[in-house]
Amino acid sequence: MTLPQGSTVDAPHGTTIVAVTHAGGVVMAGDRRATMGNIIAQRDIEKVFPADEYSCVGIAGTAGLAIEMVRLFQVELEHYEKLEGNTLSLEGKANRLSAMIRGNLPMAMQGLAVVPLFAGFDVERGEGRIFSYDVTGGRYEEHSFHSVGSGSTFARSALKKRYRDDLSEGDAVRLAVDALYDAADDDSATGGPDLTRRIFPIVMKVTADGLQRLPEDEVAAVVEAIVAARMLNPGG
Repeated sequence: MTLPQGSTVDAPHGTTIVAVTHAGGVVMAGDRRATMGNIIAQRDIEKVFPADEYSCVGIAGTAGLAIEMVRLFQVELEHYEKLEGNTLSLEGKANRLSAMIRGNLPMAMQGLAVVPLFAGFDVERGEGRIFSYDVTGGRYEEHSFHSVGSGSTFARSALKKRYRDDLSEGDAVRLAVDALYDAADDDSATGGPDLTRRIFPIVMKVTADGLQRLPEDEVAAVVEAIVAARMLNPGG
């Protein structure tokens, strides 16, 4: 599908996604705001999804197209597993997502880009890994941490300052949520924690035991601790 020449579409956009590796795997987190121009289109959109048992994907860009791409990605991974009786390697999953993004290039050239962040636990290598993409489907492995979306510059700066090689899983969760807080502090398209409405980031962790979405009460406890600390030191 292509748009008529010169036409534009006002569609909700999602940002910001962060991922952090630690000794036992990888953590991914996403804020909950979708914007349409200067309007908040949705306050509680979900941007981080399970891809399969050992991987997750976070969406940035045109929300509708991105969510549809994730659904198709999930189905393809499940279909492969049923046909082959085994899961695709993490490299294979990352490559397949790359091809799907490349297929969206005509829409991206018209302003409807989808740029996800993919992460998972590599069973063969016994470690968490992170992959980023560009709109042409270019795939790049990131090390230690990464962020995509409109608030990614601020989130990545926060991650760079606070990341350590000896992070525990709990530390990685705290770091990811803290980076989203910093992104929301400087980027209007990134939603900060909404204590009034009890809207908190989506956080997923992937380890050798598989993928798990952190319960909302656990994320709320992390958020509330960060907000309390920021009351004393707003800059973090």
